[in-house]
Amino acid sequence: MQVVYAVIRTGGKQYRVKVGDVIDVEKLPADDGADLRFEPLLVVDDDGNVRSLAADLAGASVSATVVDTHRGKKLRVFTYKNKTGQKRTMGHRQSLTRLLVADIELPGGKKKADKADKADKAEAKAGSKPEKAQARAKPAAKAKEAKEPKAAKPEADSEE
Repeated sequence: MQVVYAVIRTGGKQYRVKVGDVIDVEKLPADDGADLRFEPLLVVDDDGNVRSLAADLAGASVSATVVDTHRGKKLRVFTYKNKTGQKRTMGHRQSLTRLLVADIELPGGKKKADKADKADKAEAKAGSKPEKAQARAKPAAKAKEAKEPKAAKPEADSEE
């Protein structure tokens, strides 16, 4: 099965990526065409099996290739102070690195074993559900029995 998505951290920000995504991140010290690895990962979703614990993600990584380095659009920053006539206009243009996500790797190739464990747990849960349902039904039956005599008392009061 293929990993659906992963969350990486770079440049003080977090990015949700899938294989084949092209993302712009803050400038990284790498040449065009260089291969990069991002680890540790924050979250990995493997076909519905979401992992977020550091112990589960130890050894997991995202591989990406640098497409190019460019600059983002220019932002205008205007500051103004009332009643003093003080105002200033500044601009900012962020340097960015464009990445192509090539692969998301999980630790140890435990995908098949994990799914077998899930199937065993599901079977064990399915076998224990009727017992839990019976245990839950008994207190409810006792509660109904306890309520019936109370309902009979007002009838006796109305006969008198």
